[in-house]
Amino acid sequence: MKTVVNILFLSMWLATQSASAQSDSFVIEGNDGSKIKASPLAVFDSAWAMTFLPDARALVSEKSGDIWLLSQRGEKIAKVSQSPNVTPRGQGGMGDIILANDFTSSGRVYLSYVERDAKDDSLSGAVVERAKLTLSQDSASLSDRTIVWTQSPKVTGNGHYSHRLAISPDGYLFITSGDRQKFNPAQNMAMNLGKVIRLNLDGSIPSDNPFVGSGGVASEVWSLGHRNPLGIAFDQQGNLWTHEMGPRHGDELNRIMRATNYGYPFVSEGEHYNGTTIPSHASMPIFQAPDLAWVPAISPAGLIIYQGEQFADWQGHAFIGGLSSQALIRVDLGENAQGADKKPKEAARYEWGKRVREIEQGPEGAIYVLEDATGGRLLKLEAMKQ
Repeated sequence: MKTVVNILFLSMWLATQSASAQSDSFVIEGNDGSKIKASPLAVFDSAWAMTFLPDARALVSEKSGDIWLLSQRGEKIAKVSQSPNVTPRGQGGMGDIILANDFTSSGRVYLSYVERDAKDDSLSGAVVERAKLTLSQDSASLSDRTIVWTQSPKVTGNGHYSHRLAISPDGYLFITSGDRQKFNPAQNMAMNLGKVIRLNLDGSIPSDNPFVGSGGVASEVWSLGHRNPLGIAFDQQGNLWTHEMGPRHGDELNRIMRATNYGYPFVSEGEHYNGTTIPSHASMPIFQAPDLAWVPAISPAGLIIYQGEQFADWQGHAFIGGLSSQALIRVDLGENAQGADKKPKEAARYEWGKRVREIEQGPEGAIYVLEDATGGRLLKLEAMKQ
């Protein structure tokens, strides 16, 4: 009898929580006139990344090092135990978390975070781990943790780690590695800073990587000349896209191509923070120009390419979180267009006065966004009913 009462109470409580979230819902109108319904689900302390599990529960990482298991309704269930020890400083801390493509059978996940140098605490760099995630109804834990990639070298400062992760349709691990605010490493093939990295899922080097014959960390590199790429995603055609923050304005959206140099710090669509001009991509066509650039800056963070049914008219569009722009930005990638219209262009901007750190597509086709900083909310974005 007691069990039945408890189940009844839990059901009533969940219904109340759901109704409460709906009552707090609000409407966001884009600058194109389109409207989205936003429902707050949970609150986090500097959330950084999110991924959905096959059962529609989710994981959310916080920069402090905590990883949360969420219910199917977006409520916090428990912290994931045995997660890495992280010392957050500046832009660094816990980073991305994604599922392996065989997660259902293997339970494997990949996660990134910032590691301090054991002999010199002023030095740091990002690492990527592969681990096994064990789940129960009300708990989650990590085990068999193995580092599969290390940002090299560790350097001073606490910015531009990037460390966003994606697995390609053909089963390779891609990692964005920022320039660590050091500029020239983005062009230095003796370092894996300022690069997009491609690895086998166990961390080994694919034999067909473009610079594999050079040895060292150059063998990891897929593309170079990047500044601080904080979003990475594959589209339905298998094309790889990243965005990155420009120096002062000039934020970029790039289709990433094998062995291609995107030019930073030699070229940019922005300028240095002290006002010094940086040559544009057009002035040095040997470097690949961005598919889309923003002046003034949007400060992009988080990236999905939407494939759901709920916003059917936006299938194939990119959604980018904006930090300084305090917006969710929708970009028509133009992949279904013809001729001159094929170039990506900003289609709409949705603003509600909050910095947007992360975006994910839910299994039901809704879009989920994580607001930045302490007290940032997880919002579920749904199409407005006619």
